[in-house]
Amino acid sequence: MLIGELSRRTGVSARMLRHYDSLGLVRPTDRSDGGYREYSNDDILRIFRVESLRSLGLSLREVQRALDDPDFTPTALVGELIDQTRERLAREQELLERLQQVNDTDPGTWSDVLGLIELVRDLGSDRPARRQQAVFSATEDGSAPADVLADALLVEVVPNVAGALGWSLARLGNDAVAALARGLESSDTDVRRRATMAIAKIDGPEATTLLELALADDDITIRSQAAIELGSRGLIRAAPTLIDAIVAGSRDVEAADALGALAQTQQTADELTGALLEALDESSEPPVRSRLTQALTEIPGVAAHLALSRLTEDEDHAVAYTARAVLSSRSARSTRKHPGSSTKG
Repeated sequence: MLIGELSRRTGVSARMLRHYDSLGLVRPTDRSDGGYREYSNDDILRIFRVESLRSLGLSLREVQRALDDPDFTPTALVGELIDQTRERLAREQELLERLQQVNDTDPGTWSDVLGLIELVRDLGSDRPARRQQAVFSATEDGSAPADVLADALLVEVVPNVAGALGWSLARLGNDAVAALARGLESSDTDVRRRATMAIAKIDGPEATTLLELALADDDITIRSQAAIELGSRGLIRAAPTLIDAIVAGSRDVEAADALGALAQTQQTADELTGALLEALDESSEPPVRSRLTQALTEIPGVAAHLALSRLTEDEDHAVAYTARAVLSSRSARSTRKHPGSSTKG
């Protein structure tokens, strides 16, 4: 079969077939009387093999080695091709996400597009300092869309950069809340933690609603973060989760402070005291009982004072010691507050 007909039947250009010949990759078996290349059935089969291997991404040098080296084993080469393909797909996926982010912001001009591309690229830099500077620059000139910043924060692992992103999102208010909301639905615990921490920095009812939803999260760190912030906002619904945080030792000092902030009325203070005592009765672990006893110091009122007095006689020496220390501290605070008071009639 002459080269022209072979090209038509195989789809391989005559120019490429001549190139294969010059490389020794596919050499025609015969020549016609006129000196034209003439390919046999075996030659045609080899061409199909060459094209098949090229379709996998092999170079012509690798194709020749695969076909001609009797000791060649494809395992290592296929493994390399897999790695290269994964890298290429990752780059293309990154490009797709970057384009989607730009498209979602509905840019009005090419200047907007170029600015967003630069921001997204810088936020994806492998240099934390560059990512952080990109946040500050975009926030300063007001060109930072909430969606782009939220996407960056949800995957950010460097605390300083995450802090800058959280600060920038907090400035955007409700727009940032909507952008961060999807982070709470992630199957990745770290992503939900970052989203919760960022939402906790934003004021307003929308952020509060999302934090209330986070109280039901499977992760105690997320529940604790949400409950501490809700406690500081005066939501009594956070109290059971705050006590759970104290039991688990998850930011227990901050959780105890938040319980104290909730105890604004005598009734609430008494209810919180009762809940802490119930948790104490249900636990037999000394560290847990000590933390719960320590938390009582943040609760004002007679009920908490009487509970601590009883706990000074607790069989757990650590609990008794903690109760005495707490009572001593409360007494000292009371003396400083009322220096002229006297117990004499």
